[in-house]
Amino acid sequence: MNIAIVGATGNVGRKIIEVLEKKNFEISELFLVASSKSEGKKINFKNKEHVVIDLEKFDFSKVKIAFFAAGSSIAEKWAPIAAKKTIVIDNSKFFRKDPEIPLIVPEVNSKELIKVKNRNIIANANCSVIPMVVALKPLHDLYNIKRIVASTYQSVSGAGRAGMDELLSQTKDYFDNKKIESKNFTKQIAFNVIPHIDSFLENGSTKEEQKNHDEVKKILDKKINITSTCVRIPVLVSHSISLNVEFDKKFNLEEIRKVLSTSPGCKVVDEQKDGGYITPVEAENEYETFISRIRQDDSQPNTINLWIVSDNLLKGAALNAVEIAESLVDKDLYGR
Repeated sequence: MNIAIVGATGNVGRKIIEVLEKKNFEISELFLVASSKSEGKKINFKNKEHVVIDLEKFDFSKVKIAFFAAGSSIAEKWAPIAAKKTIVIDNSKFFRKDPEIPLIVPEVNSKELIKVKNRNIIANANCSVIPMVVALKPLHDLYNIKRIVASTYQSVSGAGRAGMDELLSQTKDYFDNKKIESKNFTKQIAFNVIPHIDSFLENGSTKEEQKNHDEVKKILDKKINITSTCVRIPVLVSHSISLNVEFDKKFNLEEIRKVLSTSPGCKVVDEQKDGGYITPVEAENEYETFISRIRQDDSQPNTINLWIVSDNLLKGAALNAVEIAESLVDKDLYGR
């Protein structure tokens, strides 16, 4: 099968290349596509150098699946063009709310992939929503989730390479006693947290918080009530989420631990002792969604607390996209 990656030189694009190689995804020919600025760059895949192709010049009829990892503006213009000739798996937010386009997390709602026939486009979910629903799906099946209160602590890689560079440069400037300048974030990110991701809406929430609301409902269950606060933290990679989850019925904590331990994509690390939990540093470069601090909320009936950590560049983006492609192949839904 021939594959294209649009945005191959960016954070997520490079991670898709890495995941495809590690998973040994069956590829006849790989086309790496980016803007004209990156044309001619060379990227290694399976010990072979691949030359980056200008998006404006690429013929999508050459491939069966095209991964898009280049942002909303590129997806808006180019995904429909590509979808006339191939299947598009898009990592941007642009198509996620479109009712005709499936929003997929394979462990949760792969049955929705049949809707790819509507427009030949599949949307990859938000980088915090993906691990959230991976952990919540088995619990929803057991106890029917009524309400979720989510606090996300999101690494700077969620803002791209520029966000990572800014954290590193600000940290250096801090120790060099230099003036700290903020270009990519609204405030200093080094040694600080910023309770603001994406632009503000009229109701006081941010677009990132609205994404959590809209996407959890679309992927998991439209009846679930959810509210969230999204915070940018001075960590390079991996997003963390504190969840307060209310069920419709009484639960058994041991049953929750057991089902999470055996659910696809989940790994429970919950020793309830010093260090018996997962942090962002440990989740980096790992494929699993890690779940810790599982406990009853004594202030509210039928409610638990969870701590979730996942590599936002992998399961939160590239890995989930590749797993969507694997599901397409398994269900024989790829190609026209």
